[in-house]
Amino acid sequence: MTIETTKEELIDEFSMFEDWMERYEYMIELGKSLPVMHPNFKTKDNIIKGCQSKVWLHAVLNGNKIIFSADSEAIITKGIVAILIRVFSNQSPEVILKTNTDFIDEIGLKEHLSPTRANGLVSMVKKIKMYAIAYQTQIGL
Repeated sequence: MTIETTKEELIDEFSMFEDWMERYEYMIELGKSLPVMHPNFKTKDNIIKGCQSKVWLHAVLNGNKIIFSADSEAIITKGIVAILIRVFSNQSPEVILKTNTDFIDEIGLKEHLSPTRANGLVSMVKKIKMYAIAYQTQIGL
């Protein structure tokens, strides 16, 4: 599935909800659906700096695609990172770096988060892009 298709799916899914309480509930469900992160990946190096609660993001290169795994101690934050992983995981570094994050605004996520969670969201996106830069360099694209 292309990254654009995934973004459109998320926008459509979030547009089905009448209010933000329903959207928060959906985000929590998305967070609960994240595969369990292996405890070995919950390291200091994988903690995303700038998040109010602990968020771990790990990436591996599989062929020319980056596979992300993540976890958080907070249910809303776990839902946020689940959304990002759904969009960016299993994509090439080049595609990740070229992809804009307009879908975040289109689903209204940033405007309905507290300032500290919004900062955390920005930090998560930066970390994903940093992994993409590192792996792009590694595979020589």
